[in-house]
Amino acid sequence: MNEDCCAVVMTAAGSEQEAKRITESLLEKRLAACIQHVDISSHYCWENEICNNVEILLLIKCRASLYSEIEDAIRAEHSYEVPEIVCVPVTGGFPPYLNWIDEVSASGHK
Repeated sequence: MNEDCCAVVMTAAGSEQEAKRITESLLEKRLAACIQHVDISSHYCWENEICNNVEILLLIKCRASLYSEIEDAIRAEHSYEVPEIVCVPVTGGFPPYLNWIDEVSASGHK
């Protein structure tokens, strides 16, 4: 992955409070420019059981080069034993928006 590009990191929180803690931590540390919360219903297999839970999906807009710091920050605030933390590179987009993500999430990190 090109670490100079923008990325979207996804994680699912088990509660609004947890989603808020993760969001505030990432924004305060300038690791993300924007974080969207989306209510979802997750269906998955865990410990040989089929599970279904209501969660909050966080879509974290950031610089790809900050991924390891973002992962650490999420893990510090997350309650799950194995949280979803997935980084998807952005391969295209509206240049002024991508520049804004780069500028905001780069503060103090270049």
